[in-house]
Amino acid sequence: MKVIYNWLFTAVFALMASVAFSQSTVTGTVIDGDINQPLPGASVLVKGTTDGVSTDFDGKFSVNTTKTSGTLVISYMGYISQEIAFTGTSNVGKIVLKPSSVGLDEVQVIASVAVDRKTPVAVSTVKAQDIQLKLGTQEFPEVLRSTPGIYATAQGGGYGDGRVNIRGFGSENVAVMINGIPVNDMENGAVYWSNWAGLGDVTSSMQVQRGLGASKVAVPSIGGTINIVTKTTDVEEGGTISTSIANNGYLKYGMTYSTGLSKNGFAATVSASKISGDGYVDGTQFSGYNYFINLSKQFTPNHKLSFTAFGAQQEHGQHYNRSTIAEYKQTEAGPNRFNPDWGYLNGSEYNISYNYYHKPQMSLNDFWQMSDNTSLSTAVYASFGSGGGRRTRGDKLGSDAYRLGSSDQPIDFDQIVQENKDRGALGSSDIIYNSVNKHQWYGVLSTLKTTIQDKLTITGGVDGRYYIGSHYYQVDNLLGGDFYLNTTSSDNNYNQPLRVGDIFGKNYDGKVLRGGLFAQAEYEVNDSFNLFVASDVSNTTYSTVDFIKYASTDPDRKSKKVDFLGYGIKGGGNYNLDDHNNVFVNVGYFSKAPFLTNVFQSSSSTNANPDAINEKVFSAEIGYGFRSSKFSGNLNVYRTAWLDKSISGSIQRGSGNEPLYYNLTGMDAVHQGIELDFIYRVTDKFKLKGMASLGDYQWKSNVSADVYDDITDNTTTIDLYAKNLKVGNSAQTTFSVGGSYDYAPKSTIFIDYNYAGDMYADFYVTSRSKADAGQAWKAPNYALVDLGIKHSFKIGTFDAALFGRINNALNTEYISDANDVDGTAQSALVYYGLGRRYSVGLNVKF
Repeated sequence: MKVIYNWLFTAVFALMASVAFSQSTVTGTVIDGDINQPLPGASVLVKGTTDGVSTDFDGKFSVNTTKTSGTLVISYMGYISQEIAFTGTSNVGKIVLKPSSVGLDEVQVIASVAVDRKTPVAVSTVKAQDIQLKLGTQEFPEVLRSTPGIYATAQGGGYGDGRVNIRGFGSENVAVMINGIPVNDMENGAVYWSNWAGLGDVTSSMQVQRGLGASKVAVPSIGGTINIVTKTTDVEEGGTISTSIANNGYLKYGMTYSTGLSKNGFAATVSASKISGDGYVDGTQFSGYNYFINLSKQFTPNHKLSFTAFGAQQEHGQHYNRSTIAEYKQTEAGPNRFNPDWGYLNGSEYNISYNYYHKPQMSLNDFWQMSDNTSLSTAVYASFGSGGGRRTRGDKLGSDAYRLGSSDQPIDFDQIVQENKDRGALGSSDIIYNSVNKHQWYGVLSTLKTTIQDKLTITGGVDGRYYIGSHYYQVDNLLGGDFYLNTTSSDNNYNQPLRVGDIFGKNYDGKVLRGGLFAQAEYEVNDSFNLFVASDVSNTTYSTVDFIKYASTDPDRKSKKVDFLGYGIKGGGNYNLDDHNNVFVNVGYFSKAPFLTNVFQSSSSTNANPDAINEKVFSAEIGYGFRSSKFSGNLNVYRTAWLDKSISGSIQRGSGNEPLYYNLTGMDAVHQGIELDFIYRVTDKFKLKGMASLGDYQWKSNVSADVYDDITDNTTTIDLYAKNLKVGNSAQTTFSVGGSYDYAPKSTIFIDYNYAGDMYADFYVTSRSKADAGQAWKAPNYALVDLGIKHSFKIGTFDAALFGRINNALNTEYISDANDVDGTAQSALVYYGLGRRYSVGLNVKF
């Protein structure tokens, strides 16, 4: 027996020694070939084994394996994978991963993508794999919720109705660009995310530049810039089939396919998906088609041409009319599901707030590498939008007497239809009409870039845009009657019977012509010190044509053209103290034109507002960054002074009624704060992320406001006492912490905690007509927890990934948006945020 024990001991020892002596450690560094910087988070796997790690913040890796020789597979979403052979313990050196898309680097020239430890701006970048992991059924901007200075909500819960604020500035003062092309509405600066609902499928990266940013377009942003860079054309042939389901009947399915780059330099990528669902909030059913196409041709090694087109044709029910907290609490559906804006007509769901729109965007990008140091990148683009939203005329649609029960029940459209039929020759008392909006938008954005002696990079270009928007009210449903008597006294068809298809109330064109020049000089003093200065000048011309109030021969039908000359200058520098620490500073001043909606007294007026003047902005920021193999962090301090701001909007007058429109100029505000964010790689598999943002956003002046009623065509002027009021509708204190764990080489589980506090209600101008009105109402603070998992596996020879997400996992009840009436919670009109939602998705690559 002793002999046997000795034999077993010897065998086990020999086996252990064999394993120990056969272990190898392979090290190296992975470089992002797009920006020549380390690529953290890249996957490094020993082929044929489960031995693998992820690169650290410096792009470095060290993987242990029992193999004495083999092949490393290095991969990262959006990049071409590489296989590197190794023998024994060794250092394989630098491994450069190239983007898997043709022309991505050219797009980034126009998009002005910031470079870490070089571009002196506060920046956060979200890669495609993070969007894929966390987006789910959320609104596209909500994926930015864990970014410093960001406040994002789904507003009323309608599909694509979300909004995002940066440092307290709304979307009209945040530049949103897709592949470097601006998409903010040319008349009012708004961004309608429902028009870009398919972006989550085709985004390569999304970069948020807070404050002045690095954007080179002629009209700068105030709060920041959101640069969305889509996929171009993949180098390798292949595609993805995807599908996902979620709560409330959510269903999405689609496919993406790339031909790969052929020998003659041609490549194509197409993507399409179908989406539908009932909506989390009652009466917010939706459906849509998302599509994307990119065609690329490389004529010579130095000359590329690509065509891109994408869009989202959609329609969805909306939750437009807000309610008080008490009214929501008393509803049967509950605060985060109740919606007063829908009911039943002939047994089917029917909405009084409903949106439909299709806004395809097309661009032709030409990239010419003129020499080793000089390149010219030009984008010619066009967009043609068409759609609208439902509205109502009449008192019954806003009355509780015409609901299927009490005030919290759906609208009984059939009762209104019957009463309209009974009115006979009197016509309909209540109707549904569409506020129709169409536009044509053409533009060119061209950038010339040259480098002198590898030190000085000079960039200059032209930014030209022409826009014409057509807006009118059109009868959509007479609800049982034969006609509706027009009650808008200013119309040229006043007191005339209107039938389905007739136009009334509003019918005008708004025209915008903008041209500008921009220039930037970037000087690399040495490997550690980088300076830049940028300037721009632009002229904006506004005009309107009113077709509903004036005869075709009336000279007042067309407005005079109104010009605004804008300019700006900004500069800054980044200094890398050593391999780990850097500091930066930027400062800028610019004067920009107000929006068309502020230049004219009302949306359809041809009388220019004599008080409309340029808005002036001064902004300064200082930042500190730290990078190491385990920890990365940023600290920013900023202050933005905003003078002579112009504001336009609407005041809700109650369910089912037309809003009042207001227009004010000369508002001053100060936005200042501190931001901190970090990433800590606890182990190769476990990563922590966090941020904290402390803001102080206040109005600093009292002004007068014009309030316009487009039913009576009356305009009244009121005094607005806003000085020292908090800027509303954006949480001024936010923080988040999240963790992710790679439980397998390509599988991840995550949890995110997001807190929002000091969110003051946006105030109605009519509620602030007295000096002693007090501070705006502050909504309760709240926190949300999100969970998710990604698991990668094989289906035959195909790579597949399964995604699962739970948003608002604790089903927290919270107020996400609020309008102040008298400074109290009792009268505030609010939206509740969405409750717990889940989604499950499957992607299969072929």
